[in-house]
Amino acid sequence: MAGVAHFTVPLHQSFGYGIVVGLGFAFALLMIFITWALKRYQYEVQTSEMFSTAGRTVKSGLVASAVVSSWTWAATLLQSSTVAYEYGVSGPFYYASGATVQILLFATLAIELKRRAPNAHTFLEVIRARYGTVVHCVFIVFCLMTNILVTAMLLTGGSAVLTALTGMHTAAACFLLPIGVVLYTVFGGIKATFITDYLHTIFIVVIIFVFAFNAYASSPVLGSPGKVYDILTAAAKANPVDGNSQGSYLTMHSREGGIFFVINLIGNFGTVFLDNGYYNKAIAASPVHAFPGYVIGGLCWFAIPWLCATTMGLTAIALQGDSILSSTDVTAGLVLPYAAVQLMGYGGAVATTLMVFMAVTSAFSAQLIAVSSVFTYDIYQAYIKPSAKGQNLVWMSHMACVVYALIMAGFATGLYYAGIGMGYLYLLMGVIISAAVIPGSLTLLWKGQNWVAAALSPPLGLAVALIAWLVTAKSLYGELTVATTGQNYPMLAGNVAALLSPLIFIPILTLIFGQQNYDYESMRNIRKVDDSDVAAAAHVDLEMIPGETSHPEDMTATEKQKLDKAAFWARTLTVIMTLCLLILWPMPMYGSGYVFSKKFFTGWVVVGILWLFCTAFGVVLFPLYEGRASIVRVVRMMALDAMVKGRKKHLAQEPDTSVTASPAQAASVEKLPVAE
Repeated sequence: MAGVAHFTVPLHQSFGYGIVVGLGFAFALLMIFITWALKRYQYEVQTSEMFSTAGRTVKSGLVASAVVSSWTWAATLLQSSTVAYEYGVSGPFYYASGATVQILLFATLAIELKRRAPNAHTFLEVIRARYGTVVHCVFIVFCLMTNILVTAMLLTGGSAVLTALTGMHTAAACFLLPIGVVLYTVFGGIKATFITDYLHTIFIVVIIFVFAFNAYASSPVLGSPGKVYDILTAAAKANPVDGNSQGSYLTMHSREGGIFFVINLIGNFGTVFLDNGYYNKAIAASPVHAFPGYVIGGLCWFAIPWLCATTMGLTAIALQGDSILSSTDVTAGLVLPYAAVQLMGYGGAVATTLMVFMAVTSAFSAQLIAVSSVFTYDIYQAYIKPSAKGQNLVWMSHMACVVYALIMAGFATGLYYAGIGMGYLYLLMGVIISAAVIPGSLTLLWKGQNWVAAALSPPLGLAVALIAWLVTAKSLYGELTVATTGQNYPMLAGNVAALLSPLIFIPILTLIFGQQNYDYESMRNIRKVDDSDVAAAAHVDLEMIPGETSHPEDMTATEKQKLDKAAFWARTLTVIMTLCLLILWPMPMYGSGYVFSKKFFTGWVVVGILWLFCTAFGVVLFPLYEGRASIVRVVRMMALDAMVKGRKKHLAQEPDTSVTASPAQAASVEKLPVAE
């Protein structure tokens, strides 16, 4: 009889605290330096506009990198490996495809947001401009619930892995993980999240490569896709997977995997379309870079859960021997760390700790910006102090980051003691938030939706979803507990009811109360913040700061033409890619019940590795290429600045020397903005 594998702690507690605190502070110090350099050499003063929108100047490569990093939660790595362990090769694909299409489809909303409301700071500002206070308040609740659920998943998943790998107390991990993130987010704003997201993405991609090449090339036990295939085939014969074709781990025909696919697909619509963090990135992108940024980001992200989970989930099965992980460890997301330790020993534990830390902190930073933007512009400026200017709004954004981090650390700790893990929250999120996806999207896509439909369909959909979820759990299992309500069938019923019920409510309410026939003019009338007080305090001309102009409402004819063209391609490309990822690729393989041959499995793995190489190019090398001019300029000016200052110091010490700075160097330094 198979025993239960107890997860042993491979690292010392001091390593966990060193990573969480030390690396967190290292990133904070790096961002302080970068913020100073950008202010001195690029005129990037931390105004309210810069904090929340990065001056609306970010290019597509950095947008793509930020999308990949922000969408790579702890759940991306942990939950995808869990479903690979439970369902086989279908799990990673269903996770990746079920969460990629939302990013691709969001590209359409990103373009519409840039077209309809070029000066908006949040998606909720657009809701208020169109419908007024009541609908605005409804969506504030749903958007904040989205951020709370996502942040709770980040902290519960990340803290569980740190506890398992280092013995660090879970409550300590929940409270210490946010510290460094809050520091660099407060100092650098959304620009800090873009830059640190880029750095985090490099770490994550490199570590996945290390895992893949260890499992499929250098491991003495595994060492090749063919060997992994043989072990998995034998494991399926010994313990067939219930609901899979021939009980195999190597088939896309998986009943439970298919149910997870639907739950995953629906839940992630809410966490993209209702998370203001993704709108923040669309707003921060320059007008013509939002669409390519999200398309590149979505396609590059696909390889991360697909290859990582295929490698580590199947490795956990192949190397577990006669013991299996306990259901508690599986639900907590410990399949990935278990596989890493079995595959690489101490090095695997270190790599997993670093990767999960990067995934948690980068996504957490995006959540901080999202919540601080909502509080600053949709609560404080909208209803508390409409006359607030730049300095006041920047201070409120900083305070919102700190307070939200404290609240979520406490909430995640409470979830831990209540026995609710990341896996449960991942399945639940669609039940809670997805009812607002369709009415929210129609705000930008359909002029006919009236305010009554927008206001009532989300809460009505939530009520229907909760009823479907709990009634299904009670009828199937006879009681309502964390275990029964967390089963696939109740979660499936709740998720489907949440997303689709507004399709009934919206037409009925629109028919009863009449279509709106909205002209989008009030969205275009949203104005930027008056940041003149921040610029004056920094002794910088406001016109010199990126994204700050005297006529912010103006958009050039060229930009409008490019946005209109991008809108057409966004709709076309997203429809094609969605059909490919959801129907043309997986459905024939599911319907046929095909069980992979050894050659097919080898090709499956090779395609995943090649796709990750494309990801590395798209989100690691391409942003450097796009920003090469700015990087070279800043580095050159920093070197020139240091050289001239060094010579001035030398002249002060030896007044009779004949060595002086060249006129060109002196003139260059005189032109530099003064750093206070």
